Amino acid sequence: MSDATLHATNQNPDDFSVQIADQIESFLVAVTEVAKGDEPDSAVPFLLLEVSQLLLAGGRLGAHEDIVPDERYEPDPGPEPDVDGLRENLARLLEPIDVYSEVFDPYEPRKARVPARLSDDLADVITDLRHGMVHYRAGRTTEALWWWQFSYFSNWGSTASATLRALHSVLAHVRLNQPLEELDGLDTDQPAMGDETLEFEAGQVMAEEIGEHLGMGQVK
Repeated sequence: MSDATLHATNQNPDDFSVQIADQIESFLVAVTEVAKGDEPDSAVPFLLLEVSQLLLAGGRLGAHEDIVPDERYEPDPGPEPDVDGLRENLARLLEPIDVYSEVFDPYEPRKARVPARLSDDLADVITDLRHGMVHYRAGRTTEALWWWQFSYFSNWGSTASATLRALHSVLAHVRLNQPLEELDGLDTDQPAMGDETLEFEAGQVMAEEIGEHLGMGQVK
């Protein structure tokens, strides 16, 4: 029996690290299954449920005291697993609603919203979670918890929160019989915005912000 297997079998199910790892593992497995596209009609509500449960784990990590890794430098977890296939499958599955608008920081005023993709965001979250899972499965529990907590604050927490809001919005429009005007509901034939459009709109936001900062700098 390997060290990682011994580590897993000897864990107390009531232990904080075990509970967090179980929630994260459940999310990884569930989203991978959704991305296969076997049940496209239930993809949005199922993803809403899974992201909500993941954010519960994130909230517990966020409320926990700062976790300090055992070693000063992070052990090499090896190459990152490729998520391009998962991202592409999700993009195809969510194509009518994949692109949405998001504000990165609710406390930082913005004049324009930034376009994002559900498929990119979910793949980004999974990359962060898998990174910590490598440490956990190798028996480096504290390192895994540190990484999940750190990346929750620095990346996947805000990304998953934005994804949750977008999924909730889609489902709310459907359940309340309020079709999305631009998409004409979920059965639209209108193509989603391409990468060039995303880059152009993101560039406009950046240009406006730079212009504002320059204008403020000239005021004495």
